[in-house]
Amino acid sequence: MGGEQQHYYGKHGTPQKYDPTFKGPIYNRGCTDIICCVFLFLAIVGYVAVGIIAWTHGDPRKVIYPTDSRGEFCGQKGTKNANKPLLFYFNIVKCASPLVLLEFQCPTPQICVKKCPDRYLTFLNARVSQDWEYYRQFCIPGFQDNKGLAEVLRDGDCPAVLTPSTPLAQRCLPAIHAHKGVLMVGNETTYEDGHGGRKNITELVEGAKSANGVLEARQLAMQIFEDYTVSWYWIIIGLVIAMVMSLLFIVLLRFLAGIMVWVMIVLVILVLGYGIFHCYMEYTRLRGEAGSDISLMDLGFQTDFRVYLHLRQTWMAFMIILSILEVVIILLLIFLRKRILIAIALIKEASKAVGYVMCSMLYPLVTFFLLCLCIAYWATTAVFLSTSNEAIYKVFDDVTTCPVIGKTCNPETFPSSNESRLCPGAHCQFAFYGGESGYHQALLGLQIFNAFMFFWLANFVMALGQVTLAGAFASYYWALHKPDDLPAFPLFSSFSRALRYHTGSLAFGALILAIVQTIRVILEYLDQHLKAADNKFAKFLMTCLKCCFWCLEKFIKFLNRNAYIMIAIYGTNFCTSAKNAFFLLMRNIIRVAVLDKVTDFLFLLGKLLVVGSVGILAFFFFTHRIRIIQDTAPSLNYYWVPIMTVIVGSYLIAHGFFSVYGMCVDTLFLCFLEDLERNDGSAERPYFMSSNLKKLLNKTNKKLAES
Repeated sequence: MGGEQQHYYGKHGTPQKYDPTFKGPIYNRGCTDIICCVFLFLAIVGYVAVGIIAWTHGDPRKVIYPTDSRGEFCGQKGTKNANKPLLFYFNIVKCASPLVLLEFQCPTPQICVKKCPDRYLTFLNARVSQDWEYYRQFCIPGFQDNKGLAEVLRDGDCPAVLTPSTPLAQRCLPAIHAHKGVLMVGNETTYEDGHGGRKNITELVEGAKSANGVLEARQLAMQIFEDYTVSWYWIIIGLVIAMVMSLLFIVLLRFLAGIMVWVMIVLVILVLGYGIFHCYMEYTRLRGEAGSDISLMDLGFQTDFRVYLHLRQTWMAFMIILSILEVVIILLLIFLRKRILIAIALIKEASKAVGYVMCSMLYPLVTFFLLCLCIAYWATTAVFLSTSNEAIYKVFDDVTTCPVIGKTCNPETFPSSNESRLCPGAHCQFAFYGGESGYHQALLGLQIFNAFMFFWLANFVMALGQVTLAGAFASYYWALHKPDDLPAFPLFSSFSRALRYHTGSLAFGALILAIVQTIRVILEYLDQHLKAADNKFAKFLMTCLKCCFWCLEKFIKFLNRNAYIMIAIYGTNFCTSAKNAFFLLMRNIIRVAVLDKVTDFLFLLGKLLVVGSVGILAFFFFTHRIRIIQDTAPSLNYYWVPIMTVIVGSYLIAHGFFSVYGMCVDTLFLCFLEDLERNDGSAERPYFMSSNLKKLLNKTNKKLAES
């Protein structure tokens, strides 16, 4: 920046450099936080490498399609199980284990079969009957009937018992039904376990529930998908209505912001006044009633809170609390009236700025697209990492002196291996799904890295959007003659500056936030494991840590947002921008609080208006309650599917529009504070604020026409 350097003093007395040529976002700037930019590039390269490794080892078909204990898919063309589409569990009871959720498999032998069992048989009875050939098809492929009963059950060659089953999503699950409120399989309420004992049907239910949970979810998903296929165009119409309403609300804020704020303030005062009046009337009505003069201390704690409503002292306490709130609000209005007017003026000015930079309303689509890419890559990598486990077989033997017990083995080569000769009674049996290689041991670390990179990249995308919008709206504020001095393409210029010069700064801010978010995820993971432990101190410490990191995340988001605005305007590095923004806001903390609450109220009102209106309209339409178009609405399995989609989509659309508007308000506010401290209204240092703001502050530009 050229020109003679002078100094102006902030309210805290610190000298600040003044540049007389400054008229908005600086174009002559250099790259900032280059080291963080390099780190981000290396991290992305590492992230791609992790994805490639995961895609090489993982197989998401394990989640979708049934696989037997050897990891082979059932019913897949080109495999030896092509004509066996159903998965049969040897012991469905073991599916009740929590390992099902972690490993995507039940810890019991599983084979692919052509049909599910349709009769009740035990191995002991079937072997000496004419049902033996039928029973053998549910044993492992290649089973030779040359072992004793104990050896067969020990080696997991055959199931101990067959129960009548029905196919559901390519799995054989017990055909359990209720008869007069009693659970039964066939005509029995108990079943033989194949080891000479009998068990209750409820144990089968627990196992079937765990194995069937994901399958029921899939059926529900199919019905939901059918609802989407017949209602998608009506959903789009609802979202278009939400978009039009959001845009219309922002346009109307230019004219109605002041009215809405003051009406809300008056309503709050009236509601509190009515509350005080109602408390006084209840206090008067209870005078003389039996038991109403008992004090709260004498009554003590009661689980039925309605008891307190019969005491005069309760209504007196309510009346005092409401009176204090009423007085506080009135005093705040008296002393903060001017600051409320400034906040309203800034909101109106933001509506004008959005109108001049209309393409900013479309930028959330860019952010949404980039976030979808981040989510898709993270989810895909997470699924591939989760399905990287392999079927692990280990050596088992009843003789504890066998030196190879617990070692990994290959079931196909084990009979001819040295381990088999060393321990003749040993057998190679399926143990679990996992892996013992370095890659499998590093899976947890890779999942944490995957989550961390997702947070970093997602925060970077949102930071890029904030800097882009801040630069565009700052160009509007620092245009002395609006909109004539506004650049031709302010949004594109701001976007290119952010990527060209400040990728490192954006990565720095996103990195800090990603670290905190990753720690929060780890704390949640640890908290889930501590729930089973009866350690009150550990639970208390965990709660404190979660609360502290939640507050830290909120503070960092606030600091980052304002730091990005300063980066967009001045082109300084992240730390300098964060420091300058923080002290600028602290010097105007009351204005910050007032503006924040006023904008929060308006955005809440706007979201409730958009989401509520569109949601109610969708409810009446999809439930066939609008007679004029009653026959037009589609028939659905679940009418709440399109309704919830419209409501959530409307909220996201409204949030996207209002996030742009909120960024505009915050940017104009920081520019306004800088304008007040930097300029004095002289010909050399004119105010860039609007004429309405200058009028509120009794400021004028000498020898210059009003903006």
